[in-house]
Amino acid sequence: MRTLLRGGRVVDPGSGFDGIADVLLDGDTVEAVGTALDAPDATEVDVSGLVVGPGFVDLHSHVHSIAGQRLQAMDGVTAALDLEAGLMPIERAYAEAAKAGRPLHYGFSASWGAARAQVLANIAPDASIDSGLAVLGNPRWQRSSSKTELAAWLSLLEGELADGALGIGILMGYAPATEPGEFLAVARLAANAGVPTYTHVRELVEVDPAIPVDGSVEIVAAAGETGAAMHHCHVNSTSGHHIDRVLATLDTARREGSRVTVEAYPYGAGSTAVGAAFIEPDRLRMKGLRPSSVVILETGERVRDEARLRQIRRDDPAAPCILEFLDEENPRERALLHQALAFPDAVVASDAMPVSWKDGHSETTEWPLPPGGTTHPRTAGTYAKTLRLMVRESGAWSWLEAFRRCSYLPSRILDDVAPAARRKGHLGVGADADVVVLDPAAVTDTATYTDPTRPSKGVRHLFVAGVPVVRDGALDTEAFPGQPLRGEPK
Repeated sequence: MRTLLRGGRVVDPGSGFDGIADVLLDGDTVEAVGTALDAPDATEVDVSGLVVGPGFVDLHSHVHSIAGQRLQAMDGVTAALDLEAGLMPIERAYAEAAKAGRPLHYGFSASWGAARAQVLANIAPDASIDSGLAVLGNPRWQRSSSKTELAAWLSLLEGELADGALGIGILMGYAPATEPGEFLAVARLAANAGVPTYTHVRELVEVDPAIPVDGSVEIVAAAGETGAAMHHCHVNSTSGHHIDRVLATLDTARREGSRVTVEAYPYGAGSTAVGAAFIEPDRLRMKGLRPSSVVILETGERVRDEARLRQIRRDDPAAPCILEFLDEENPRERALLHQALAFPDAVVASDAMPVSWKDGHSETTEWPLPPGGTTHPRTAGTYAKTLRLMVRESGAWSWLEAFRRCSYLPSRILDDVAPAARRKGHLGVGADADVVVLDPAAVTDTATYTDPTRPSKGVRHLFVAGVPVVRDGALDTEAFPGQPLRGEPK
């Protein structure tokens, strides 16, 4: 299949080009970029007045369903990768995704949490995000390890890397009291294997003075000591009101040569399982939050008090919930979100959550999605909302900078572990034909906390491996061109 995108504003963060041009796709590859291209055998698509750029590469998506990936496709995403949590066993995760088919490219990290749960709590992993959520509230895997246990779960991670994991996902924030030496051991493993880590850091010292080590200090210290490439997940949600200090810590470390990268998303509320360690009432209080900051997704219940929160955590620790950490209606707190996104070289990543319905099912081939689906609005709207805020409304980013943050820089984080990623995030000749075409005046999010499965608007076309997944603003329900992105061990 050959497709000629004619006359659009082509934005290529790989070369720095931003101008009117044609883009010729030949199968899954960008064949040419230039003016007045001649390709009589190609299907021609008039994209004049639209912005053409490399599809968005989401390093932090917990979406493992066709339904969820379709929402992300309408948001401009061409690769949805679960790297913060990961799945285990990795071979099963890739096999099941391939069997079901995916609209978008997919990939997984080696799961630090699942490896520890297997060794410390005898919980066998099943490559499922649902079982992973159930494990989060289980205290048996959250303790420190003996030397024998440490060696055992490090060995499991090594095996997952050999099987193609895209680095190591570390949910340190879910086991915040563990011995800091264990985190350093994982960093050494990553450095020796030449793979990145992706960390949900533990609490900040301002929040919990008794924490073994400040979360942001820990990640930069480990990166500096071991030389590992270490990615700080959702700096907005883990830093909250302390974003100034955290970003200054990261900036200093990077200036001193540490390989620390960072991501953010444009929402003032996060989402996780209600049994997570940092939703324990005492820890909420340390953050200046209350039980009423927690909303149970399936029922819409806003938790009324500590007694009710403890009851839900005890009875249903895997229940997905929303945790409000910043008030987006408050100008000062909204500015903190903007600050995280604007931080130099911060990439955009969604932390997209699973989509489910009250009858318990999480998979559907219906489109539009059936009513009543629950998830976080960031699943459907992260990229469109970021473009609206940072390009259209504030002018903080040019279109070139937006594609650099959403496509180019995320791909470069993967270059060493997955050489195939070098063809992503740009529109040079030979690049992967993963392309998004946007209406610059119309692109916006529509998902809300009360109606979170409303697709974004303004993505006119989306090509994944050269196959149109979105045409003229409509999703093609027959398109399943997603391919695995896998690590290649040394």
